Amino acid sequence: MIELTAPEARRYMLYRSGLLGERRFSGKAGALDFVRQAGCIQFDPVDICGRNAELTLNARVSGFSGKMLRELLYTDRSLVDYPDKNLSIIPAADWPYFERYRSAARACGAGFEGLADLERQALAYIREHGPVSADTLPIDGRINWHSAIHWSGNWHGESRASRSVLEQLYSTGELVIHHKEGARKFYDLAERHLPAGLLAAPDPLPGEVEHMSWRVLRRIGAVGLLWNRPSDAWLNIGGLNASARGEVFNTLLSGGLISECHVEGIRPPLYMLSADLPLLNSLLSGDAGQARPRCELLAPLDPLLWDRRLIRELFGFDYTWELYVPAEKRRYSAYALPVLWGERFAGRLSASADRTRGVLTVHRIWYESGVRRTKKLQAALDSALRRLARLNGCSSVEYENPGI
Repeated sequence: MIELTAPEARRYMLYRSGLLGERRFSGKAGALDFVRQAGCIQFDPVDICGRNAELTLNARVSGFSGKMLRELLYTDRSLVDYPDKNLSIIPAADWPYFERYRSAARACGAGFEGLADLERQALAYIREHGPVSADTLPIDGRINWHSAIHWSGNWHGESRASRSVLEQLYSTGELVIHHKEGARKFYDLAERHLPAGLLAAPDPLPGEVEHMSWRVLRRIGAVGLLWNRPSDAWLNIGGLNASARGEVFNTLLSGGLISECHVEGIRPPLYMLSADLPLLNSLLSGDAGQARPRCELLAPLDPLLWDRRLIRELFGFDYTWELYVPAEKRRYSAYALPVLWGERFAGRLSASADRTRGVLTVHRIWYESGVRRTKKLQAALDSALRRLARLNGCSSVEYENPGI
């Protein structure tokens, strides 16, 4: 049993996530290290001031650029686009652990008359002509079906046959994403880009509880502290209902893989990776994380924010991603980025990149109650904005209203 004050719990979560103290992740190797630590980072195609995966890494990795992530995905193939927590980027080494989903996709696709013929046509064309997108694959018509790639099992609708067959083959693992052009995905044969041994590897954890335990452990590691209650942090872990979640937590506790923490002000216990106890002890003794505060602009789907109720209760920060909220109901903006300052959230910020002009425009900043707008905070925020500008290929930062 571990007893923590709220500031201690916040410090641990931030430091472990690479958001407190000196930056521990650097360059392309650091970006890969962080994805390995988190298990996955979410991909979203919306690009207003950088895409979600890029923003996630930019907040943690010194010298990060979008080119590094593209190289890790499409040159080195150390990372791979694949559903995990919704659309995600995962370490390629984790490919075998998702075999059950590829198997389920194959079984699902077998139930659609004519789909096998379309798959053969698509594979033959790609084998001869190379990577394709839904726009360049010469398969016409539309399909009304349930796409096996949506693991939650609740997506139905009509789509172009070319898109449907590519998504199905991607879901079964016969195709991988070769590259992206904006939100447009190009697919190629998995055998051309992933090692044969990796593709042929059996599921290392064929048991349901074993598999769910592995995935829950990854999610706890990504966030730092999590509770045994319904949470967006568990999205797309198939079969993880309340009963199964309880069994998984008991399995992880009895195996010594997680440790229970009681945090002041938080009613249910929180859980951390037992492997991180030395890090926690180091932080509690003041031997780590005692550097000058940093200012970071977080992605809307940053791992730290996967359980927004926990963030609200522990940090006092109530964040909602308002991209899909009707404009008249938004409190802030469609793509407001949380502003992290030291060990607290200072507010949120709306910005957009004009890459043609090379200008990042800051539209508005909403500061949290009680935040003192000191020169130190402003200097740190300016530095964070310059990094955001560089990520977007912009050479300058402009404020829409100089008084904000």
